[in-house]
Amino acid sequence: MVWRTCDFLVIGSGIAGLTFALEAARHGHVILATKRGLEESNSRYAQGGIAAVLGPDDSFADHVRDTLAAGVGLCRPDIVELCVQEGPARIAALREVGVRFSRSEATGDLSLGREGGHSRRRVAHAGDISGEEIIRALAQAAREEPNLELLEDHIAIDLVTRRKLGLAGPDCCLGAHLLDVSTGLVRSVTSQTTTLATGGAGKVYLYTSNPDIASGDGVAMAYRAGARIANMEFFQFHPTCLYHPEAKSFLISEALRGEGGVLRLADGTPFMDEVHPLKSLAPRDVVARAIDDQLKRTGQDSVFLDMTALPADFLRNRFPNIHARCLQLGIDMTSQPIPVVPAAHFMCGGVQVDTNGESSIPGLFAIGEVSCTGLHGANRLASNSLLEGAVYGYRAARRAVEILQQGGGRTEEVTVPPWDPGAATDSDETVVVSQNWEEIRRFMWNYVGIVRTTRRLQRAFRRIETIAEEIQQYYWDFLLTSDLIELRNIALVAELIVRSALQRKESRGLHYTLDYPEKDPHGARETVCQRWT
Repeated sequence: MVWRTCDFLVIGSGIAGLTFALEAARHGHVILATKRGLEESNSRYAQGGIAAVLGPDDSFADHVRDTLAAGVGLCRPDIVELCVQEGPARIAALREVGVRFSRSEATGDLSLGREGGHSRRRVAHAGDISGEEIIRALAQAAREEPNLELLEDHIAIDLVTRRKLGLAGPDCCLGAHLLDVSTGLVRSVTSQTTTLATGGAGKVYLYTSNPDIASGDGVAMAYRAGARIANMEFFQFHPTCLYHPEAKSFLISEALRGEGGVLRLADGTPFMDEVHPLKSLAPRDVVARAIDDQLKRTGQDSVFLDMTALPADFLRNRFPNIHARCLQLGIDMTSQPIPVVPAAHFMCGGVQVDTNGESSIPGLFAIGEVSCTGLHGANRLASNSLLEGAVYGYRAARRAVEILQQGGGRTEEVTVPPWDPGAATDSDETVVVSQNWEEIRRFMWNYVGIVRTTRRLQRAFRRIETIAEEIQQYYWDFLLTSDLIELRNIALVAELIVRSALQRKESRGLHYTLDYPEKDPHGARETVCQRWT
């Protein structure tokens, strides 16, 4: 084991983690640990862009209203106003660090897109690879920052807290144990503050738009440490993931519908017209349920997103990446409808935090998709996720700097004991990991998906209890690998989603159950899970 210390420990390298790290590095030594390469994160795969009030016909009040409407009564209005009002400044900061947002050829101003649930064009984008461009610029700045130490290919195992170390006094987070994937070495890093920026958990479901890294690590670690976890039943399914056997997790951006795309059945019928006043631009929860209903009713494998009414040159220029990928698979979106299906996309719940990203455990921050800030409520408005990551990355860094300048998050130096593997040995039964992983993802899709019932949820809970016991025994018998760590986390996140869903006796936003199909007028409250250790 190698023991390290720093002023700020950041786990994760999406827009939230990199924003935090760059701001904090102006005031102290930052260690940023990321489970793969620096540029690999959920943020990188965001296509649509980042929502903010930037156009002359837009207003803070309009953006707030749209966000509250999408959140179905569960957003925190103060947090919505905070994020919306700070949005333009975060866009300006991204441009200063080198993000090249698309501009109008006619005026030179930012080219603003529109997505589902938005009443105005307010999505700043970089073509259809917005996340890739944002992460390119932030990662480049991070590699050039002398106060920022990067630990790539390091997956977090667990948080280190006073309670876990058996120290007297109030509990607080002291750092984390990290596994160096390339060597198998465990590094224990202590810090004045620890920030989780680990992204989402789409890999808990069989079909997802998320990359393989999205295994819910931050939520699982925070829960095991005793932090409050909120609203895990609200998992957003993106309505339009490309349906093709070779198109692994390829997202068809909501921006296509924002530019006029129409959802149709195989016979050409535009089925959203009777579902919602915004038709194909309805909020994501509405569209995903409508598609799920059509697939079950008709027995078809997909529905279709029709872009053929728009000029071919416009589609090629506005969506070059999506156009090229579809062409590779034999689909010309300028003349053919695109086959699409829903897929798990965004975790609206997470580690419950305050206005500065501080969790219920002193010294522990959570920012970005891993957190539950109150911005998204029961259903995230499109392109508010990158906004949240940028706003909270900056706010959390400013607060962590205050803690450092006030004397730090702890009162004494702490040495973490060496990591003890006990009698663990190398495993020759990796099939156990892959089998449990596959089973969890499949029953989560079948039982805890877009439409739920109490009976399905109870079946899922019984299965996850059994699998969790198997994983726990396996975890301590064999030496750690990244696959084993992720499986342990996926199982716990699945359990939290199911437990939260069973608690909510209504249908609201992303949580729709046939047993309680109506919204409870008294149900606008958060679902909280917390482990008492």
